[in-house]
Amino acid sequence: MNIVFMGTPDFACECLKQLIASKHNVLAVYTKQDMPRGRKMVMTPPEVKVLAQEHNISVYQPATLRDSETVSLLKTLNPDVIAVVAYGKLLPKEVLDIPKYGCINVHGSLLPKYRGAAPIQWTVLNGDEYGGVTTMYMGEGLDTGDMIETYKTKVGENETSGELFDRLSVEGGKLLLSTLDLLEKGEAPRIPQNEAEASYAPMLSREISQVDFDKTANEVHNLVRGLSPWPVAQTTLEGKRVKLITTRVSKLSGAPGEIVETSPLTVACGEGSVEILTLQLEGKKAMDSKAFLMGHRLEKGQFFGNKV
Repeated sequence: MNIVFMGTPDFACECLKQLIASKHNVLAVYTKQDMPRGRKMVMTPPEVKVLAQEHNISVYQPATLRDSETVSLLKTLNPDVIAVVAYGKLLPKEVLDIPKYGCINVHGSLLPKYRGAAPIQWTVLNGDEYGGVTTMYMGEGLDTGDMIETYKTKVGENETSGELFDRLSVEGGKLLLSTLDLLEKGEAPRIPQNEAEASYAPMLSREISQVDFDKTANEVHNLVRGLSPWPVAQTTLEGKRVKLITTRVSKLSGAPGEIVETSPLTVACGEGSVEILTLQLEGKKAMDSKAFLMGHRLEKGQFFGNKV
């Protein structure tokens, strides 16, 4: 089939890679506009754009899909399917109506759970036992269309959102190809979403990164792994900001925020405790807790989180 692909971040890249390697023909790629990144705010293209250009695929970066010129071009391309993966823009009805087989979305959750911008991260933040990917027909609502296929996987106890992200991006590519085959055969189902089970996964922000050691060890651990690799869970130690990069749940107890063991470095929570495996003091490089303790003398009874 002739496909127009719409996507932006690295999660979409794996789907595009598998699509390029398949029997299908990628007519063009649509992605968001280049953005300034890094401390020097260098204009940087989306990962999908870079991949498409490496394969000599035409790339379009319209500010909106609602103008007549963009809609006219899509009609001229005449795709059988528009495949959308983490594009970051809603498709208007004029675009949804163009492809013969419709517009298909690959979404990183077990819909109707976690509609929205950050489904994989919230799967980990909430400590869900299972995560997954869903393909669906796109409608005018946000991730509300009828489902086609689902891939379900158990989330590891210590798996970060970044690690789950990488796994699901590969499985999302496989699911997209499977769904395209079903569409081509006329065998793709339409499974309505149960609105009573719907939930939303808003975009992450630094505002949620502060660790509250009054919470349970599982909740603290889920925050740390859910915010990895961005924006990273943070606390304070001796008045300085510290990023907690990896942790493990421990059964030791004490006052919330209290260092209850230094080998391994373990901090008490409202219930249980967390062993801090990797951390980063402001202005320093990330390091494992053993290396950190060689340069920072910490003792039992000290506190993380501005407590004394």
